[in-house]
Amino acid sequence: MSVGETQYAMSELTLEINDLDGPLGQRVYTTLRRSILEMSLTPGAILRKGALCEQLGVSRSPVAEALGRLSSDGLVDIIPQSATRVSRFSMAQLLEENFLREAVEVAAVERVAQNRTEEQLKRLSRNLRLQGLLVDDKDFQGFFEADLEFHEMILGFTGFPKVTLVAEEMTLQLRRARMLMLPEPGRPAQAVAEHQAIFDAIKAQDVDAARGAMSFHLRQMVKRIEPLERQYPEFFHTT
Repeated sequence: MSVGETQYAMSELTLEINDLDGPLGQRVYTTLRRSILEMSLTPGAILRKGALCEQLGVSRSPVAEALGRLSSDGLVDIIPQSATRVSRFSMAQLLEENFLREAVEVAAVERVAQNRTEEQLKRLSRNLRLQGLLVDDKDFQGFFEADLEFHEMILGFTGFPKVTLVAEEMTLQLRRARMLMLPEPGRPAQAVAEHQAIFDAIKAQDVDAARGAMSFHLRQMVKRIEPLERQYPEFFHTT
């Protein structure tokens, strides 16, 4: 889809906020954020307040609140007296986010390997089995979600409540970019094997192996990120 085509994406989306809980501004924010992260709203897409209000059935105030929060997240660019656009990617930012992700998750898996419980192992094992089934079924979106859950569980098992939230917030652009990589022939099965190595190290309480397996797994992302700018130039900043 070209940037020109993304300008009309809003009229084709079905944005539902009635099933969400919380204040109206929060629900609008959650809905738009999800659409951006799932790439239903692609980088460069124009977001018009009037169209959003009409489609969501809300007034301008909650829409303005939501767009302000999305701007703080780095997911939209608000240009005064001009337009609001879904933010484009920066290769430098994507590589930086992957660097930060590795730093946090390697530290997390080290802690989990030292202190894991049998219940935690059961949850990770169930997730791994699900990943395998999803790959066999070629359900790449389902695999992506199970992949996210696997990493989120490891972060959560550290016992530090803020770790998962902080890790998510500092890798939002990377999460978006990963959607461009699906489906990628052969990669999901490789990722499952890499997750299995991480799990095996945690189960054995082998801290060095856990760190090495996690680092190896996350560094595969760099090889997949770098070609994106050539494949999807319209989604990246030109300067």
